[in-house]
Amino acid sequence: MTNKQNIIGLSREELAEKFAALGLEKFRLKQIWQWVYFYGVREFEKMTNLSKPTRQLLEDNFYIGRPTLSRDLQSIDGTRKFLIKFEDGQEVETVHIPEADRGSLCMSSQVGCSLTCTFCHTGTQKLTRNLSSADIVGQFMVARDAFGEWPSPNDGRIISNIVMMGMGEPLLNYDNVSKALKIIMDEEGIKLSKRKITLSTSGIVPFIQQCGEDLGVNLAVSLHAVRDELRDEIVPINKKWKIAELLEACRKYYGYKEDQSGWRRITFEYVMLKGVNDSLADAREMVRLLKDIRAKVNLIPFNPWPGAIYECSTKEQIEAFSKILEDAGLSAPIRRPRGQDIMAACGQLKSDSVKMQKI
Repeated sequence: MTNKQNIIGLSREELAEKFAALGLEKFRLKQIWQWVYFYGVREFEKMTNLSKPTRQLLEDNFYIGRPTLSRDLQSIDGTRKFLIKFEDGQEVETVHIPEADRGSLCMSSQVGCSLTCTFCHTGTQKLTRNLSSADIVGQFMVARDAFGEWPSPNDGRIISNIVMMGMGEPLLNYDNVSKALKIIMDEEGIKLSKRKITLSTSGIVPFIQQCGEDLGVNLAVSLHAVRDELRDEIVPINKKWKIAELLEACRKYYGYKEDQSGWRRITFEYVMLKGVNDSLADAREMVRLLKDIRAKVNLIPFNPWPGAIYECSTKEQIEAFSKILEDAGLSAPIRRPRGQDIMAACGQLKSDSVKMQKI
């Protein structure tokens, strides 16, 4: 296999160039793309509308490489966490969260993370490497395998949404994340709409506008503090790009009309830390900061993990915080914790954190 290349994760343009070098007709690209990403086949032999010599040519030069599923754990609330292993033995966690009207797959972009946000378990795992486009698309395909969701359905999908909010910072691996999401959005394969994809960032300002121009997916920003001195402490990337600079990039992200239905909102994620960032003064400052941004604020009760130095704000304090935002015209739902019993909730992911049991 050392002389073969994984066909998963290659862009249409890369495949077209490689197929041309092998003498394959141009129309073969669409056929092969659909077999891989619409039907989810694992073997070239199953591509029955290709001739035997064409299938052999593909077999001699490529392989269809998925990551492997190391562990599969299900929460009492239906959340499902996959520990996914790549060819080099590195692992990440990927989480499926079912809701009444959708099923979101929380995908990782890096093995570990370099940002060391103090409330996040992933930040305690040293960054090992960026995930390749094949690794990122592969997470989606492994989850689809687990649910038996091939061919790609038009409606009623178990995996209907993607959130790039797992392990790692997506915008610090922008090229691979962008390439993978374009493959996932391609209309002749998995065909997931950009409106069903959310990319979450801690605030890598130079890539925010590029992401909007290239991908146009939903943007979520991990804010977590409304004062620079506090955000410097709990989200250290703030020392490089301050809140004002981050919010200016957010204002420009949707600097165009997506379509005739109007403008889309940016989501601001805000983990509620008892006695740290949950004062009513903080809520009022958030109203001031976001007054000219079409925004939604997700208030996230802190999810504990071994060694964490924080406690979750009280239910009453979170509700009072939310009320100030709502009274000012901001949507401020309080997120219901999901998957806490399997360490799958927001901020708990870490691929070497717990011994998972197979279902």
